[in-house]
Amino acid sequence: MLYTTIVAIWLASEIFLNRIFRSGPQERQKADRKSLLWIWVTIMATLPLGSFVAEHTAAPITSYRYISKVGIAVIVLGMLFRFWSIYTLGHYFTVDVAIRDDHRIIQHGVYKYLRHPAYLGSLVSFVGNGIAMNNYIAFLITVLPVTGAFLYRMYVEEQVLINNFGEEYLQYKKKTWRLIPFVF
Repeated sequence: MLYTTIVAIWLASEIFLNRIFRSGPQERQKADRKSLLWIWVTIMATLPLGSFVAEHTAAPITSYRYISKVGIAVIVLGMLFRFWSIYTLGHYFTVDVAIRDDHRIIQHGVYKYLRHPAYLGSLVSFVGNGIAMNNYIAFLITVLPVTGAFLYRMYVEEQVLINNFGEEYLQYKKKTWRLIPFVF
């Protein structure tokens, strides 16, 4: 019951962000390359499939009794990290790739170290979801395709930022990690 409630809140929060934080018509570029669509299609395909597999196959990650609760906690931590990252971006945050007229590169808070912390928060939540299902096949079904969709989105977004900010963004890239500190 707790798992279902947390996943419902998680999905509802993403739907809310998707409805409220779209760029305006004057800010929209054709630069999104359908990356937002690919993310949503991937999520809507992998979450139910992962859940189905978890219910119908015996492939536990661990026999630890509270693994589901650990996974739920990871989902919530990912959500909180994502919301903090979005808050730090302020009015520059949009769910579609767009550059605002007064746009600037945010380089404080978590953005001092990471270029895509909001995506990291989402991916942490997907990892938590995989852990909560306690099924390594479901984990892979849920996490790998979504990671691929987010990596594509990061590529698209970085191309737009390079095109708009040039050397300033390239310098920012040199001093930050894309997603995971000290790794990537």
